[in-house]
Amino acid sequence: MPQFSTKRRVRHTASDMFDLVADVDKYPQFVPLCAGMRVRSRTDKGEGMMVLVAEMTVAYKLVRQTFTSRVTLDRPNLTILVEYLDGPFSRMQNRWTFVPAGDDACEVTFFIDYEFKSRTLAMLMGAMFDTAFRRFAAAFETRADQVYGRKRAV
Repeated sequence: MPQFSTKRRVRHTASDMFDLVADVDKYPQFVPLCAGMRVRSRTDKGEGMMVLVAEMTVAYKLVRQTFTSRVTLDRPNLTILVEYLDGPFSRMQNRWTFVPAGDDACEVTFFIDYEFKSRTLAMLMGAMFDTAFRRFAAAFETRADQVYGRKRAV
């Protein structure tokens, strides 16, 4: 049952990092392995809560897989929860948390827990997914530097 977790201190506000991760439409521009993203629905739950249903296509060499997730954007608590709905996994859940750490910095935590339905797909994609998850946090930090400008060292 593969899991991956990382915590990084970044030179951007928690609010800015939340907005960056919440902007799922832009993932194909910078997220490792993301070959496509389509938001099927957006539901405003009020009080800073939004729920998306999104399809993400991941690709590596000749393997392409699309999966559907429910993404809960919880702005008041600066958390994003992604719950698996359909696709090549038997289960998948990930979450992001953003904790302010000074005026222009925050701690970003990313956690994912997943399992493929197919052993063959797990063997083909497993090691590559692990490598990609290790690059996720850096990809979001680099994207934040591009979008918001590079801040001083924290």
